[in-house]
Amino acid sequence: MDVLIWLLAGFIGYLFGSLPTGYIAGRLKGLDLRKVGSGNIGATNAIRNLGLFIGIVVLLIDVVKGLIPCIVLPGLIIKLFPDGYLTHLEYVSLILGVAAILGHNFSCWLGFKGGKGVATTAGVVGGLALIPFIVCFSSWLLTLLISRYVSVASIVAAIVLPLAMAIWPNDLNHRFGLLFWVFLILGVMVVWKHGSNIKKLMNGTEHRLFDNKSPNKLKEES
Repeated sequence: MDVLIWLLAGFIGYLFGSLPTGYIAGRLKGLDLRKVGSGNIGATNAIRNLGLFIGIVVLLIDVVKGLIPCIVLPGLIIKLFPDGYLTHLEYVSLILGVAAILGHNFSCWLGFKGGKGVATTAGVVGGLALIPFIVCFSSWLLTLLISRYVSVASIVAAIVLPLAMAIWPNDLNHRFGLLFWVFLILGVMVVWKHGSNIKKLMNGTEHRLFDNKSPNKLKEES
């Protein structure tokens, strides 16, 4: 019965995470975020093309898409089954969270394409491991303030994530346990999703936050 519940959790988590928040926000404003700016449906591209307020709303909803599956949906799923049917309750939250990230990154509503998963991963980490979340968010914010590159901040946070989990384990993770390996894979996925940003950073064409002009134009004016 555990496997059946895990499969159900994965399906529900995926559908919950697959809601393409940025794409919907863009369509409501008459834009397809996939065809403007970086082409990404995440909050950064939404801020640049839809405005700060809408971009922040997209960001918060994407975070919630990872948080709710970890802290709310497990209780609802468990209520569907009689007591004693589930012997590994702790895994339901993890499966829901990981499935939500996969839903965001590979949305069935967008031809199994999607965002880079940073905000949704943050929601999942916040729901499963609070101290590693605080550490990762602090590293993300500090890097962003120093570099003003959202991509660099996200990559740094992705690298810090498994390290933080190894240093501050919890009930699901006994140092290099299950959560460490799951978070390591999630961190690698975030870095992989930023492949195009890494190329832009290397050739000097990556945008800094709130820079409306292209990097090349800024170089010409300097």
